[in-house]
Amino acid sequence: MDATDLPHLDGVTHRWVDLPGLRMHVAEAGAGEPVLLLHGFPQHWWEWRHVMGPLAARHHVIAPDLRGAGWTRTTEGDIDPGQLVDDVLALLNALGLDSVDLVAHDYSAFTAYRLCYDHPTRVRHLLCLGPHPYLRFHPRMLAALPSLWFQPVIATPGLGAWLLARDALPRHLLTTTPRDRMTERDRAVFAHRLHDHAEAGSALYRRVILPEARRLVAGAYRDRRLTVPTVSLYGALEPGAHPDQVRVPDGAADDLTAELVPGARHYLADERPDVVVERALALFSR
Repeated sequence: MDATDLPHLDGVTHRWVDLPGLRMHVAEAGAGEPVLLLHGFPQHWWEWRHVMGPLAARHHVIAPDLRGAGWTRTTEGDIDPGQLVDDVLALLNALGLDSVDLVAHDYSAFTAYRLCYDHPTRVRHLLCLGPHPYLRFHPRMLAALPSLWFQPVIATPGLGAWLLARDALPRHLLTTTPRDRMTERDRAVFAHRLHDHAEAGSALYRRVILPEARRLVAGAYRDRRLTVPTVSLYGALEPGAHPDQVRVPDGAADDLTAELVPGARHYLADERPDVVVERALALFSR
């Protein structure tokens, strides 16, 4: 496995863990109770560069590259929601971890919720950088549709992979609010690896992101009680963001809170790492 282009981050070590049908790259730092960081699209472990150090002061931080991202390779046909869950469980087993504190962003929120509902003993606490699982449709959410034009495009076989293998679309996807929250070098680190996983990225949208988003809005979890203590953070600058998106139905969960984060849009770990670290440490210390 070629690791010559791995970016350096002080205190972080790297290894590859052999899982069933997959050789997964894992970045690690610190010691103590384990914290698992699951990145979103189109990022990889480098998404957590501002978060790993502060968390590693108290915890053993584990940031894998998920199937078809970063320095973990896969084939297009191996990507589906159940497989992503199985990968995380296999990683925990390979590392000898009975349970972890979990931080999940973007599409990894879908994996995190499946873990919490179906394998609750493996997750002690969840910090979700995305909507909570009881999100209900509100007409204001339609304001986000124009900015999400790229989703069906990426999901289109052939076209999506072709565009992800070039610079324009990945760099558009990696635009933050404000723009200086992700350097040109950071964008290059993400875009370069995405080019190598263009087919997997298109399959991820087609088989995971769009179907799971539809399930969430349609109420897939409304009849299931969330028992894992969970905090959901959502960028207040996201198009269509409003208080209803962080309102939790009474009695839906044992311990679930949600909030809008000022000064942030989608990339919370890039745009407001201070909030992510603060909420994570407070949640994990309960």
